[in-house]
Amino acid sequence: MLHPYELAIALRHIRSRSRNRFISFISVISMTGTALAVAALIIVLSVMNGFEYEVRNRILQVVSHASVTGLDGHIGNWQSLAAVALADPEVRAVARFVDGQAMLVGKREIRGVQIRGIDPAAELATSALGDLMVEGELTALRPGGFGLVIGRTLAEQLSVGPGDDLIMLVSQGTATPAGVVPRMRRFTVVGIFHAGMHEFDRSLAFLHIGDAQRLLRFGEDVSGLRLAVRDPLQAPAVVREVANAWGEGAWVSDWTREHGNFFRSIQLTRSIVFVILLLVVAVAAFNIVSTLVMVVRDKRGEIAILRTLGASPAAIMSVFVCQGAIIGLTGTIVGVAAGVLGAWNVSSITVLIERVSGFQFLAPDVYFISELPSRLLWSDVWQVAGIGLILSLVSTIYPAWRGALTAPAEVLRHE
Repeated sequence: MLHPYELAIALRHIRSRSRNRFISFISVISMTGTALAVAALIIVLSVMNGFEYEVRNRILQVVSHASVTGLDGHIGNWQSLAAVALADPEVRAVARFVDGQAMLVGKREIRGVQIRGIDPAAELATSALGDLMVEGELTALRPGGFGLVIGRTLAEQLSVGPGDDLIMLVSQGTATPAGVVPRMRRFTVVGIFHAGMHEFDRSLAFLHIGDAQRLLRFGEDVSGLRLAVRDPLQAPAVVREVANAWGEGAWVSDWTREHGNFFRSIQLTRSIVFVILLLVVAVAAFNIVSTLVMVVRDKRGEIAILRTLGASPAAIMSVFVCQGAIIGLTGTIVGVAAGVLGAWNVSSITVLIERVSGFQFLAPDVYFISELPSRLLWSDVWQVAGIGLILSLVSTIYPAWRGALTAPAEVLRHE
């Protein structure tokens, strides 16, 4: 059983004000090391969680949860496929689309883009593209109007804005007496969107599906259907059920397959970072071992006196276990508080550092997003705090055991 005098002695060792002030100093160092390691692990895990969450949400704002496309890139009876998809209770909405590749000729630049013919009303029901518009409206795309909605980065590269014209060239050629020449058409920019992901903002252009069918010579066919499901995590199973129910040959895909390697790399990086920082926490926690070993050696005389007064080895061991536990608990609590505050404010802190130093932490053309996001999960906080406490307690066992084995007669003989 733990008695009050054991806890009092442990606290006295930590707050030593006599000649042993050095012991108090290294106790503070142990607490600080544990706090910094715990805080760093919480902040890094929150940033990794935020990065994955933010990228996933931004991807799902532009790409479909799932899609069904024709084996040859065309689907003629898309109405029957749409009816089958909407009959599935897990499907929230469907939208037909036409995909293709093109070149946009601006005032100063020529850029290759992916063009996507859409039905604006259906697109608003299946994606959040309407919320990403920064200039103009998605509904400005009308059949025969040859309007174009492009990303903000692409608009800056081509030096165009709403109302400006662009020349679009597609790979399907037109036969002339002089040979085959690329098909081209003048389009007017009617809107600009900003997804916050460089990949989409610089290489994606939307036009009305009727104009895309005419330009790419699809007739009444479409490339496929985009599906919006109620639970995006169930998209792989839902799209397969829809394709099987339709019964005709088609390619199926979903957001986890199109960007699966990217999210798997995030999870792998998160696991590696967690293990590395966990080793830092372990090093900080095991620093308590050296602290307690020094205390045991310095307090051998006091230990011998306590033993002669009737203290048991278990009581002596409890003194040093309490001391190590106090150090570990204090460091963990301070680290959790600092980590939580840092995770909540990491975006503001990084913005301030970028403004002062002029260094950008995340280049948008490499990391998809330009700001450092953070998403604090309390499950991570409790896990890190629990690991820190366990490692701190484990670190006290050996020094406490050595202190309990102190022989009073031998020690007092040399005092």
